[in-house]
Amino acid sequence: MTSKTYAKTPEALTKLTPEQVRVTQHNGTERPFMNQYHDFEGEGLYVDIVSGEPLFTSRDKFDSGCGWPSFARPLVEDNVIEKSDVSLGMRRVEVRSAHGDSHLGHVFNDGPRELGGLRYCINSASLRFIPVEDLEAEGYGDYRAVFDADATEEED
Repeated sequence: MTSKTYAKTPEALTKLTPEQVRVTQHNGTERPFMNQYHDFEGEGLYVDIVSGEPLFTSRDKFDSGCGWPSFARPLVEDNVIEKSDVSLGMRRVEVRSAHGDSHLGHVFNDGPRELGGLRYCINSASLRFIPVEDLEAEGYGDYRAVFDADATEEED
């Protein structure tokens, strides 16, 4: 993959909606079932709304019924950082983007066993979706191979 630079910049922060700021910069949680990607089925790449770093693909997205987008695994493990979260009187594992330091959501061990058993429960407000057909134009052409390889395997 190309070595593209991803970072949180003041300019990127000014482009966020108030909800995106609340979620990504102040560890907020959007309402379940009332968010952009919880039942979205487009094929493509989900990137950090602040830094643009690649986080998840539609190939690893599944319907967990929780009201937020759920993914079985990150696309690039180094782009998703796990931190202990004991807020709200519970023990959870928060996930943040590595380069944007955006609060993404939490990871739980109740995902589909056949996909590794994890459920990355992610706020839509922390994500930007890039359809497969726009990967090249948006600067994510190297990730097209992820979708092409999966399509080839499905045909076999």
